Amino acid sequence: MDSIRHWMLGPQGSAHANDVDVLYMFLVWLSVFFFALIVFLTVYFAWKYRRTKEGVLTPNISHNLALELLWSVIPLIIVMGIFFWGFNDYVRASVAPNDAIEIHVTAKKWLWTFEYADGTRTIGNLHVPVNRPVRLILTSEDVLHDFYIPSMRQKNDVIPGRFVELTFTPTVAGRHQVFCAEYCGKSHSDMMANLFVDSPEVYQKWLEEGDPELQTMPPVEVGKMVYENKGCNSCHSIDGSRNTGPSFKGLYGRVEKFTDGSSITVDENYIMESINNPQAKIVAGYEPVMPTFQGLLRTPELRGIIAYIKELK
Repeated sequence: MDSIRHWMLGPQGSAHANDVDVLYMFLVWLSVFFFALIVFLTVYFAWKYRRTKEGVLTPNISHNLALELLWSVIPLIIVMGIFFWGFNDYVRASVAPNDAIEIHVTAKKWLWTFEYADGTRTIGNLHVPVNRPVRLILTSEDVLHDFYIPSMRQKNDVIPGRFVELTFTPTVAGRHQVFCAEYCGKSHSDMMANLFVDSPEVYQKWLEEGDPELQTMPPVEVGKMVYENKGCNSCHSIDGSRNTGPSFKGLYGRVEKFTDGSSITVDENYIMESINNPQAKIVAGYEPVMPTFQGLLRTPELRGIIAYIKELK
């Protein structure tokens, strides 16, 4: 049974996941039971009341009050039981405990940003401690998105101009995948994030120092990782092809013309300004759609993306 459930629903990663799976599998097997019962009765009655002789009619059968009550009351009891079972699970999964860690999540085409209580902000990577309740407060800056963590069995629409909540208690350490489950435009399928469930010690160290690989990786590799994981690849190509934003290929040292008629030779300062204040200078022929990354990238990440752009000649 557990192997079938794992095959159908995937691994469990939260305290709430088993409740969801048990109810889901109950509904599956209940449906299988009634499907088999109805098919059997259909075949049986078709055979029992078949025409046997020419001109012989099937005897008139009047209603049976007890039978009619039986097939009405039993489904009613089952459906009401499922309702209260599901409602109880929903309430327990929707109300965060008082000691839950609160993290703000912002969706925008096509990335997820996370802000912690101490001011730490990240893009694409959400870190939480294992066996500690988490309360996510989600909103969108543009269109309707949907925050979905399959292993946690949690999913919620993220609505522009509103705050919604999602809570879970992770029980399995490691990396878990986050998806956007609501079509939100051209790069919807790329709008993913990583959920890292850390031990309390690793989580605290991460809050203080950031991702450990940033301390040892060469800047160009850091920049490539930022490009692939922070949403840069959704709007900027690296092969010279036109996209929502200018291509990174050959960008460094190029003379860029802006919508106000001015121009500049691309250098480190311009790249830094474009990351932190992208609306300051709009490249001619492009729309001012890039969101600000002010405070979302640590210093090694900023240096890395600049080094990566300089390599793309």
